[in-house]
Amino acid sequence: MTVSEPVPDPADFDRVADVTCPYCGEEVEVILDPGGASHQQYVEDCEVCCRPWHLDVRWDRRGDASVTARTEEQ
Repeated sequence: MTVSEPVPDPADFDRVADVTCPYCGEEVEVILDPGGASHQQYVEDCEVCCRPWHLDVRWDRRGDASVTARTEEQ
């Protein structure tokens, strides 16, 4: 018999994250979509300077999100 880890409830996943803009350095809150996938990559504009970030979002098994923002050049 194998024991599997319980599947986390999506309601327990992080829904927002504070991200520092790689261009202007301002901290901005972004809304996350845990229903999309455990690993997501997409482009979102900074609310302060309007430059596009490339976001990399990963959720662990507990529902904690790790968010990285990088410039187009990185």
